[in-house]
Amino acid sequence: MDHAQPKPAHPPLSTPWGEALDPDAVLPEHPRPQLVREGWLNLNGPWQYAVTAADADQPHAWDGQILVPFSPEAPLSGVGRQLQPDEALWYRRRVCLPEGFRRERVLLHFGAVDQSCTVWVNGVLAGGHDGGYLPFTLDVTAALDAARGPARDSVPDRGAAGDTEGVPAGGGPAGGGHEMVVRVRDISDTGSASRGKQKLERGGIWYTAQSGIWQTVWLETVPRTWIRELVLTPAPTLDAVTVTVHADGGLPPEGDAAVVVRADGTEVARGAARPGAPLRLQLPQPRLWSPEDPFLYDVEVSLGEDTVHSYFGLRTFGTGKDGAGRRRLLLNGQPYLHIGLLDQGYWPDGLYTAPSDEALASDIRTARELGFTMLRKHIKIEPMRWYHHCDRLGMLVWQDMVNGGVVDGRAPERLPLPGRGSRSDRRYRKFGREDAAGREAYRAELQATVRLLRSVPSVAVWVPFNEGWGQFDAADAAAQLRRLDPTRCVDHASGWHDQGAGDMKSLHVYDRPFRVRRRWRWGRRAVVLSEYGGVSLPVPGHVFNAETFGYGKILRTSDELTEAFVRLHEEQIVPAVRQGLAATVYTQLTDVEDEVNGLLTYDRKVLKLDADAVRAVTAVLRRAAAES
Repeated sequence: MDHAQPKPAHPPLSTPWGEALDPDAVLPEHPRPQLVREGWLNLNGPWQYAVTAADADQPHAWDGQILVPFSPEAPLSGVGRQLQPDEALWYRRRVCLPEGFRRERVLLHFGAVDQSCTVWVNGVLAGGHDGGYLPFTLDVTAALDAARGPARDSVPDRGAAGDTEGVPAGGGPAGGGHEMVVRVRDISDTGSASRGKQKLERGGIWYTAQSGIWQTVWLETVPRTWIRELVLTPAPTLDAVTVTVHADGGLPPEGDAAVVVRADGTEVARGAARPGAPLRLQLPQPRLWSPEDPFLYDVEVSLGEDTVHSYFGLRTFGTGKDGAGRRRLLLNGQPYLHIGLLDQGYWPDGLYTAPSDEALASDIRTARELGFTMLRKHIKIEPMRWYHHCDRLGMLVWQDMVNGGVVDGRAPERLPLPGRGSRSDRRYRKFGREDAAGREAYRAELQATVRLLRSVPSVAVWVPFNEGWGQFDAADAAAQLRRLDPTRCVDHASGWHDQGAGDMKSLHVYDRPFRVRRRWRWGRRAVVLSEYGGVSLPVPGHVFNAETFGYGKILRTSDELTEAFVRLHEEQIVPAVRQGLAATVYTQLTDVEDEVNGLLTYDRKVLKLDADAVRAVTAVLRRAAAES
């Protein structure tokens, strides 16, 4: 197939962590910090790959090596190829299990694979998954024990048995370890599947489409009865936690799970939890979680022969009135101003995949050091380690759901002015949502996202829709979120096409003055400026593309950018906070491809404006909220 490949960026960019990447130790940290057990094997590193027609069998010859978990479009993958909708991407490697690794069951985990995949182990169909942003697990115990050779549901002809050059191998079946094969399809933005801001024809606010494995792949071994999930919910009274243990494989003879909670290494609570039934544990002298004091309690849970380690933060979210009767966001029962940044989670060398765990933490740490207390994770679900860093460093998270729909998936109104009447999002055709199957897939993904992140202390707000992209029945989505998770707030329609639901009147304002209108100030919902700013500055030597994009005038110097940032906040945002504005989300943390409106350059090497000036602005915002 002779598909045109995208033109290379100008000039190529890399992050400090990408430049220091060790291909033999790619993202080696445990990928699931809230459910850690001994007995796991990281499968990141070099795999074989090939690209075929979508309907082709597994290739006899492989195109080369790909560095997992970087997608083939990412420079760090070593491939540099855009997968097309009529193609299939194949992966293969052999895995040797360390001596003594196996217990009764072996689980194969994928952090995320974009968009749809099928997995074979030793030629046996192990399972598959649809959706490019959520983790999934396959029990491969039987497949590991299977003899190599033709079998029902086996993968098509696998080619030469000895074709493993450069791929990790070891003892096991067929004399080369256990063979794992993954087949991926990605139709990107040519259908209604959820894909975030990826687009095959990237540019402006749309970014390079990526495909395939983009989060850690790993094996885990468990006993016959094993702990599948922990749900950790702080009590509204802020003096207890509810622990629910979900298990697979039947109950052990003793039945209950032993739960121990520790604070700074000292046991503070213990109890016995029946799997599936909530256990409330009272916490003496409770220490609350907040961005100023991100204290985390440690949890150990044992069920039969299985033991896992986790953590939680003791905090509550909600809305309530301040002394003047205006609706505010609450943290631990008190008004708390969310001073946020839009965070796209893209990297020039890894695309969706950060080049290292420290790179993930560095973005959060930089935002904290500048005085921000919240990141709005924009139309992307991150690896669980990103949320772990928000938990331990003290950063609130507004979590966007991932959008779908056809074309751009939004009603044809370019930039609605604040307060202008919104379109009804039950007009599915206007929003690119006529596909009933696509709408149902979104609802299922919304539920799975909540299930994945519901125990994360830092996640404060769910955002089901952004600017009408793939929006439909947003009021119903808000109600669904309320049923699934009544402990957090909902911004049901961020920026455009407000359906009157959720906890927030949510506004996006670029390149025009902003003020809190009088009729909004004492409403039942908090007023939030969920996107604004976007002031742009390209830094020579640190831009992704010769053609840059920004809102309004493109500035020339760091001093100009600093002055514009300070003036915007002094003249508009600080007065708005005094008038009842409950949260701010400045666009944005970093440049992303053509967009040059970040505080940091895309390669994270340059902070583009004066750090002390930014810290002074965020301090004034906090004072304005405290005084209003």
